[in-house]
Amino acid sequence: MSRSVWKGPFVDGYLLKKAEKVRSGGRNEVIKIWSRRSTILPQFVGLTFGVHNGHKHVPVNVSEDMIGHKFGEFAPTRLFQGHGGDKKAVKR
Repeated sequence: MSRSVWKGPFVDGYLLKKAEKVRSGGRNEVIKIWSRRSTILPQFVGLTFGVHNGHKHVPVNVSEDMIGHKFGEFAPTRLFQGHGGDKKAVKR
């Protein structure tokens, strides 16, 4: 179920402050974040975020197509290495 329209999108407060600080500074640096649940806003377009996937920070360059999605969608937490019985792919 999606979030109510009257509540607006969820974004952690510290995330807005960090993005504003980087944008005003003029430097293009990676903003490390742990908030995978935050929604991408139009203010974030053009910035690079390091989204934590439980192991490391995955760099995510925010574009206009990402607005409305969550940061966690762009940093997968699991690495798929194939099915257990699939030996054909390994033998090559």
